[in-house]
Amino acid sequence: MLTRQQIKLISSLKYKKYRDRHQLFVAEGRKIIEDLCPAFRCRYLVGEEAEIKALGIDAHEYLYVDDADLLRQISSLSTPHRLLAVFEKPTRPDINNMPPTKGLTIVLDGIQDTGNLGTIVRIADWFGIRQIVCSPDTADIYNPKSVQATMGAMANVDVAYTDLPDFVGRMKLFDTHVYGTFLDGDNIYRRTLTPSGLIVMGNEGKGISERLTPYIDTRLSIPNFSPESHSSESLNVAVATAVVCSEFLRGTYADDVLAKQL
Repeated sequence: MLTRQQIKLISSLKYKKYRDRHQLFVAEGRKIIEDLCPAFRCRYLVGEEAEIKALGIDAHEYLYVDDADLLRQISSLSTPHRLLAVFEKPTRPDINNMPPTKGLTIVLDGIQDTGNLGTIVRIADWFGIRQIVCSPDTADIYNPKSVQATMGAMANVDVAYTDLPDFVGRMKLFDTHVYGTFLDGDNIYRRTLTPSGLIVMGNEGKGISERLTPYIDTRLSIPNFSPESHSSESLNVAVATAVVCSEFLRGTYADDVLAKQL
């Protein structure tokens, strides 16, 4: 049974300062919890006893709760799931002390929306991109809404936070090519794209910051094909990320993937 102290702790994890203080985060729902368990240590598994036993995963402590009102109290969702897990945040090495990774890395500059962030992590996982580097003012990947939006993909994608000009500048010392998305960039469908490098996606409203713009080698845009003059001014950043990743991977890896499937 949940104690008052545990209720207070779990409820506090809705806020970043407490997630940072306790180095914990919350995930809700059977599938997400199952997907996260191989990558993160589970401190508490909370829910109906039958649901927990049917799940069959390891946790430091199992907390059986049959009270729907209590689950609603600690949940971050408007419609709570019958299972909630508290995971330990992993200790990751400093991204600035690591060598460049092979392949593509997504760089997020000031992404504010937690849903966009989680969706971008899911997109990265789909396209086999294993690293995302974020500016400090990007939304917290451990925010409950971000966690839910990843649909478990954060188990497969490393998300780091650092000063982007410093990080991107260091990567350029290793001859890493840096792509950035701009409304006035070159048509992405007419550019030759490399199989490795950094793909910078900017803030939902402001785009890529002035501090980071000088580091961009190639400016890309997704052309607007609408014949109407009153069409949307821009794409949602998560949608744009999916289009960009698809175009990078289309020519580079399509043949390899098809060969493996045959």
